[in-house]
Amino acid sequence: MSKAIAAAVGATVFIAGIGVGMAAQKLGPSLFEGKSKAAAAQALVDAALVQADDGSWERIAVGRIQYLGGQKPQGQAIFDAILAGKHAASDEMRIARVYREAGEWSRAKPLFDTYVTKNPEDEKEIAEIGAYYLLAGDRDHAEALFAKSFAITSEFWATVAAAGAYLGVAPLAD
Repeated sequence: MSKAIAAAVGATVFIAGIGVGMAAQKLGPSLFEGKSKAAAAQALVDAALVQADDGSWERIAVGRIQYLGGQKPQGQAIFDAILAGKHAASDEMRIARVYREAGEWSRAKPLFDTYVTKNPEDEKEIAEIGAYYLLAGDRDHAEALFAKSFAITSEFWATVAAAGAYLGVAPLAD
C-alpha cells in the first residue's frame, strides 16, 4: 500500500473514530468561521468524509474537490482506494471526469474507454464520452461514439452532449 493511500485510509479511520456522532449532528459555523480558507476547507472535508461513510460517489466528490483544489495527493489517494477495491463502472466514469476536468486527458481516456466497454448500452454516457473525445481533438472517435449512442436510442442528454461538444462546451455531468 502506498504512503498516500495509507495516509488517506488512516485519516479516514481516525476521522470516523472521532466523528461517529458528527454524521448525525448538525454542522455548525465553528467548522469554518474565523479560520483560514485552508483550515476551513480541511474541517469541512473531514466532516464530508464522515458523512460520506463508505459511499463511493460521495468519496469521489470529496476527492474531486481535493484533486482540483490543490490537494491532489489526498484526492488521488481517495481515487486509488476506490479503484483498488470492488467498485462500479460508474465510479471509474466519475473519476475520469475529474481527470478530464483537471486537463489530464491521458489519465481520463483509459477510464472512459473501460466504461464504454463495460456499459455498451449506456447511450447517455457514451455520447458524453464522445463529447470529451471531440473536445480533446479526436473527432473520428467522437463521431463513432455518437453513432453508437444514437443507434441505441435518441436520448435528449446524449444529443445535447454531442451538440455542445461541436460548440466547444463540455457536457453537464450528473
